[in-house]
Amino acid sequence: MGKFLLFLLVFFFLVRYVVPLVLRFVVSRFLQKHARRYGDAFSQQAPFGQPRPSSPPPAPGQVRVDYVPPKTAKAGEKDFKGGEYVDFEELK
Repeated sequence: MGKFLLFLLVFFFLVRYVVPLVLRFVVSRFLQKHARRYGDAFSQQAPFGQPRPSSPPPAPGQVRVDYVPPKTAKAGEKDFKGGEYVDFEELK
């Protein structure tokens, strides 16, 4: 009976104090590893799958644009000035 109580006491202290420390350490290492892997996967490509330019950073006060979408305006959209007029009749 004494051995069982001693084992129960040691088990309780291990679960209460040691296991949370070990779990905290394991989970933090796991998250750091995956955050590093995620950062490495996305640091090599720019948005839209284009490779990043290897140009130096812009000087202070200047703006650098990495991606400019192509303009796909149709001829009819350029002179659009409003909608079509619809006559309104009030119903009683």
